[in-house]
Amino acid sequence: MELTILMPCLNEARTLPACIAKARAFIGRSGVQAEILVSDNGSTDGSQELARSLGARVVHAPERGYGAALLTGIQAASGRFVIMGDGDDSYDFSQLDAFVAELREGADLVMGNRFKGGIAPGAMPPLHRYLGNPVLSWLGRTFFRVDVGDFHCGLRGFSRDAILRLGLVSPGMEFATEMVAKAALAGYAIREVPTTLSPDGRNRPPHLRTWRDGWRHLLFMLLFTPRWLFLIPGTLLAGGGLIGMVALARGPQVLGPMGLDVHSMLYCSAALIIGAQLVHFALLVKWIAVVAGIVREPRWVTQARNHTSVEFGLVIGALVFLAGLAWTLALVSDWRTAGFSALDTQSTMRSVIPAATLMALGVQASASALLAGALQLAWKSSKIK
Repeated sequence: MELTILMPCLNEARTLPACIAKARAFIGRSGVQAEILVSDNGSTDGSQELARSLGARVVHAPERGYGAALLTGIQAASGRFVIMGDGDDSYDFSQLDAFVAELREGADLVMGNRFKGGIAPGAMPPLHRYLGNPVLSWLGRTFFRVDVGDFHCGLRGFSRDAILRLGLVSPGMEFATEMVAKAALAGYAIREVPTTLSPDGRNRPPHLRTWRDGWRHLLFMLLFTPRWLFLIPGTLLAGGGLIGMVALARGPQVLGPMGLDVHSMLYCSAALIIGAQLVHFALLVKWIAVVAGIVREPRWVTQARNHTSVEFGLVIGALVFLAGLAWTLALVSDWRTAGFSALDTQSTMRSVIPAATLMALGVQASASALLAGALQLAWKSSKIK
């Protein structure tokens, strides 16, 4: 079978007949060998029996949630391609020709674009239409470098096998984001076609919750892009902290109306340590994504794996720690020479803070090297299996 038209369902008896009728009209007109599959998420309004009476196949999704229903449906689909869309009659299942054409030409994922196809009055809340969707779609294009203008369109088609290889797991609304993010990170061929959006035909509020689900989508995108969540902020923090420490090591500095001294140097040290930790997180998250098979291995990861080792990282971390420790011991020796009497705080702290910072950075580097080594062992074990 070439195509499965998949509809997640939770109490959609009011709108399912129209959706199934439109899907059947497309199948009859196009001649595509297809099935209509309803993945029911625990309906209590007779949606299951109604769908069967209209010629659809029905499967039960035991876990509640939009993503859980779709995952169950994708796994149960008989078609080589799957086109999914909400069962609230907001999408036109009679006009799926462009999706099928792109899939036949080799696309792994075909996204609908409601902004290009047309949004009927009242079909999308103004907050979603003019702020939420445009902002999240822009972030998605920026984070994942994919040319998709409507990141969260619910009408989309894909190769069943390709999507199953991604290992999608999100049970909620963020499933839509996970699919595009993982497909982009995996280097899949992603296309986009115009589609329309009509007001849904239900007589109850939609399942989507603006702020809760918007935050989930944003958080999901951030977690899949360590560059933006960890690497860039960490680099800026570490770089700013290092520059501040070097400047203040020479003595008090005046910046406009502000006088900066060792108190500011302490905060620069904190910025350097926190920034370095965020950079370590970024590298480790990227490596975890490679080991888990979420993304393809970048060239720099391959080179790092081939030309460095856990021992190299441990040596670098140990050397940095020992440099800080040696500096600290030298300071203690000076204090001993002074009879352990009170020292000048300003001058002493200009050396104490950098020495302590080096020790902290050394421990960070060694710990990250050990964790990277554990991940490398996991990667080798997965290859053996």
